[in-house]
Amino acid sequence: MAGSPTARRRRLAIELKKLREESGLTCNAVGKELDWSGSKVNRLETGLGRVQPSDVDALCRFYGTSAELRDLLKSFAKESKTKGWWHGHGDAVPAWFSVYVGLEQAASDLRSYQSEFVPGLLQTPAYATELSRASADQSDEEITSLVEVRMRRQQLLTATPSPDLWAVIHEGALRHVIGDRSTMVEQIEHLLDAATLRNVTVQILPFDAGSYPATGPFTILGFPEQEDPDVVYREGLTDSVYLESAADVSMYNKGFDLLRALALGPERSASLMRTILKEHDR
Repeated sequence: MAGSPTARRRRLAIELKKLREESGLTCNAVGKELDWSGSKVNRLETGLGRVQPSDVDALCRFYGTSAELRDLLKSFAKESKTKGWWHGHGDAVPAWFSVYVGLEQAASDLRSYQSEFVPGLLQTPAYATELSRASADQSDEEITSLVEVRMRRQQLLTATPSPDLWAVIHEGALRHVIGDRSTMVEQIEHLLDAATLRNVTVQILPFDAGSYPATGPFTILGFPEQEDPDVVYREGLTDSVYLESAADVSMYNKGFDLLRALALGPERSASLMRTILKEHDR
């Protein structure tokens, strides 16, 4: 999780909640003992807002943790207060999306299903610009900033180490013309190139795939350490939903497994992309 204050904050929240549950106490009971409100304890356990190392120290001493664990969790609190590169882009990364970018930076694998558009990590600047222009009333400067953020995120795929990206894209997303046909030609060529990366798998879900779970686009983020459970991310126009319960994550993992089983294999997907590419290039 190095380099991602969001991920550090999440790990800290998980550990603090685990300590309280092991104590058998409620948030209100812990708050009462520490002369805090129960809502403050809850905020610390959900990773909302900044966490002070002094608060972590007080909780660890109350729970009777070892000095080693106390120092580790305090270091998480300190690291969670640092700024990630995405914080320097202002409104181009709204608060609800900033959480996702922070988690994405720490992920070891990303499983993405997209039904309407090419995934952000695989978009070209021209394609991303057209989407940004259509999604909101933005100035040219704001659109440029949004696209810059998206391109910066893509550096993950060629970094060392880099996460594994498995993308299932509905055929309709490639036939739907965003911008003009030259934009789509460039975009599909970029997808074909990206699919040759050792850590990127692209599958196309064809129109004739049959029935599959009725769901919109989503991404499942996995992390390198066992203590950090998967997160399911779903994005709307003005907000996002993060699902972390074991039952929810399991359901989405099963859904993704079914989607990639119904989708064309990587080689057949590349063949279909080349066919669609020729159609756009006429």
